[in-house]
Amino acid sequence: LILQLHLASTSFYRQALKSLLCHLWDAYSTPSPAGRDVLALLSLCLTLSVVTGGLLHRWLSGTLRYDHDASVQTACVYSAALFLASFLCHPLRCVLTMTLPTVCTKQGRKLLASASVMVLVLNVIPNITVNVGAVSRILKCSAEGFTKTLLNSSELLNKAKRDVVEAAIKVKREDLSIVNNLRTLDHSTKVDVSEVKSRFTEMIGQIEANFSHARNLLKEYKLLSNRILAAIFVALLILESARYLKSYLTSVQFDNIHVSKELLLRRPHAGFGKPAKNKTCSSSCKITSQECTSSFIALIVVTLHFAAITFVVILDHVVYYIVQMIVPWLQEFPPTSAVISVDYKVGQHSGAARSAPQMFTSAAFAEFSLISRLNGSPLPPSSGVTLLLGCLWLMSYFLVFLEVYARRLRRKISASFFRKQEERRTAHLMRKIQVWQNRDEEKTAVTLDICVSD
Repeated sequence: LILQLHLASTSFYRQALKSLLCHLWDAYSTPSPAGRDVLALLSLCLTLSVVTGGLLHRWLSGTLRYDHDASVQTACVYSAALFLASFLCHPLRCVLTMTLPTVCTKQGRKLLASASVMVLVLNVIPNITVNVGAVSRILKCSAEGFTKTLLNSSELLNKAKRDVVEAAIKVKREDLSIVNNLRTLDHSTKVDVSEVKSRFTEMIGQIEANFSHARNLLKEYKLLSNRILAAIFVALLILESARYLKSYLTSVQFDNIHVSKELLLRRPHAGFGKPAKNKTCSSSCKITSQECTSSFIALIVVTLHFAAITFVVILDHVVYYIVQMIVPWLQEFPPTSAVISVDYKVGQHSGAARSAPQMFTSAAFAEFSLISRLNGSPLPPSSGVTLLLGCLWLMSYFLVFLEVYARRLRRKISASFFRKQEERRTAHLMRKIQVWQNRDEEKTAVTLDICVSD
């Protein structure tokens, strides 16, 4: 008994909820409500404007990073305008209601594809550029370290000069003035590399400033592109819904391939049997062969599109791992040994006295370090960006399967808002089905006559 009472109460509440939803939907979709329907329509429009205004404020301030005051003002203006427009304009209510199933159609897949390309251009490709730039900065630092070590090796020049002086002393000559002159050169030579160091420091600072400016500029462009993409997304949804409604109201043949329940109820009285093969019942979950073909083609297009995006993402990971292997190898690279050899001749030319020049060679050994400082580190690929692209991919696949039912839902919404137009469309479909069935009956009769005559 308790179980029966529980089932009865559950059934009662379910029927009450169903009747309440049907009443609210009738009040929302009626062109000119009256009585209690006006109050219900006011409540629905107010609730819709407040909820969407809150979501808009959250989207503007959180995702698009607008100022708090600007987000609040925009959300308030939007809510007030939406409340008045949706309450006073019946077609606008239909357009706004159809935006949700429009997301699941081909237009929604195009928007997802555009969003994925935008994410790829603004996040993955700059990351590849930064990692390639890290390699160039490492090579620049290597050249800088080698040059500094070479310029700081003043001892090589000092050793070469000492060898010249010692070779000149060993030459037999009477006039030792040349020796005295050469001894004046025998002092410690110091190469001043302060100007070169300051020049390198200035160049490195300029390069780092340019990279920092480029990163900041890229962040600003990224935020601006996200805002533009969001505006385009909303505008295209509204325009696509408005375009569908215009075609629905102006042409009885537009998207008129689904058999409604009313047509099924009229079918026995109209005197024709099963619907045509290319017609489907709007309340059925079956998919026709034509719809299967279009869905298969859409799956191929989505797969090819995201396969190209996957290739770029894999390239980003490959570049990162290559740079990550190059940096430790360069850091552990041993110093480079170099030998500087100086060849010179020493002889005497003073009047008649002349001595044969003697060849001398002076060699010096030095070690040059390739790395002075490494300020270029690879930037790892963002796992969040990869996850976002994967989610966009899965959503695109999901929308392919939902597109058939989204189209049917969009047609049902239009039919509930404009019932007289739906009646005209139903009558047109009934006439078309009747003509097709009359043709089939005539062909059958002709076949029977031929068989009887034989």
